[in-house]
Amino acid sequence: MRLALFEPDIPQNAATLMRLAACFDIAIDLIEPCGFLLSDAGFKRAGMDYLDATRIQRHTSWDRYRVAPREGRLVLLTTKAACAYTDFRFATGDTILLGRESAGVPDFVHEAADERLRIPLKSGLRSLNVAVAGAMVLGEALRQTNLFPLGTAP
Repeated sequence: MRLALFEPDIPQNAATLMRLAACFDIAIDLIEPCGFLLSDAGFKRAGMDYLDATRIQRHTSWDRYRVAPREGRLVLLTTKAACAYTDFRFATGDTILLGRESAGVPDFVHEAADERLRIPLKSGLRSLNVAVAGAMVLGEALRQTNLFPLGTAP
C-alpha cells in the first residue's frame, strides 16, 4: 500500500500526509513539481519530526512516475468518480493517488488511473481537505487489507 501526491500545492497538507504515512509505515510517492519547497517552514512544522521516518520516493514529473516500477493498481481519489471508496475492494499493492488541492489532476492523470473513487458528501458541498480525504481512504484500505502496522488493528 502506498500514497502518491500529484504536484501538491500546500506544504502543510503534504507534510500531514507524510506524517500519516510514517505513522502507518506506508511509503509515499511525491510527484513533482510541488507548489512549495521541501524546506518550507510550514511543511516542516506540519510534519514535525516524522518526516525523517517517512519513506518518500520523489519523482521529478508525472512521466517519471509512470515509468517507475510499481505493483498493484493506481487508485485516484476524485470528485468526478462514480464509485464510493466504501464500495471498493482495496488490495495490498494499491497506490492511493491524491491530486493538487487547487485543481485535482489533469485529464491525462485521471485517464491513467486504474480505479477512480469518491468520498460521498452532503449535497451542495464540493470536497474535503486533501489530507483528511487521504486519511479516511487510507484508513479504510488498511482496514480491508489488514495492513495496520505493529498489530494495532482492533
